[in-house]
Amino acid sequence: MKQLVVISGKGGTGKTSITAALAALAQNAVLADCDVDAADLHLLLHPTILEKEDFYSGETPTMDPVECISCGVCAEHCRFDAIDDNFQPIKENCEGCGVCEYVCPTDAVTMHPRKCGVKMVSKTRYGTMVHAELGIGEENSGKLVTDVRRTSAEIAEREGAEYVIVDGSPGVGCPVIASLTGADACLLVAEPTVSALHDLGRVVELLTHFKLPSYCVINKRGVNPELEERIATFCRERNVQIAGSLDYDKAFNEAQAAGQTIVEYDPDGLGRQVTEIWNATREFLL
Repeated sequence: MKQLVVISGKGGTGKTSITAALAALAQNAVLADCDVDAADLHLLLHPTILEKEDFYSGETPTMDPVECISCGVCAEHCRFDAIDDNFQPIKENCEGCGVCEYVCPTDAVTMHPRKCGVKMVSKTRYGTMVHAELGIGEENSGKLVTDVRRTSAEIAEREGAEYVIVDGSPGVGCPVIASLTGADACLLVAEPTVSALHDLGRVVELLTHFKLPSYCVINKRGVNPELEERIATFCRERNVQIAGSLDYDKAFNEAQAAGQTIVEYDPDGLGRQVTEIWNATREFLL
């Protein structure tokens, strides 16, 4: 079983659209959407949820109004201004440090596990998908990503899947690093823009640090040929192989609006180009 992570240095490069297209071609794969802060792979794959599990991380306080004497000691010691005028916690500000429980003279404060999101196991027309939603303003997305990755690998082993295809987060932060755990290779999606080239460099530096083999797809070909050549040159200099490129075409947007992968919507155009990229990627994974 091989694990492929699709990532990009910035959002909007087409990473999720390409991940969905690869899922359509892989045939025997488990999918993992690790962009838990803004998950959208489900928009193309229309999953049917089979299992749902709450995700807890950190702690949050509960103030007992009977025991509370409104002395204000908790508010005085809270460094995050997370206690309101009625001596109740402000969830958006609370860091779960527990100082309010520690200083309360009447033991009116109790710390409880904090629900931060939900993890789901679903069925799609291309196989099992593990995905999650982090709550608004919640933290520890890296921990939730790790949970999604672990569950997807366990299901792949149980189902005898040949691949785990992971839709990673943009950037180089904690969620991306968590997405890379246990990966066999990474497919980088770059577009011919200045910001994308800059962020591609950051991602390649990260992958070099973790000694992970990486390959690149240049998406939106034709928008800026000069930058396309600069991306290709950069990849050659960093020993990052080019898996292929995709034309800039409104068919991608039309496929999204139709809730289809590009392989389904445009099989003889962009679908054929993605097929060539998948064939090259499979060779890389051997």
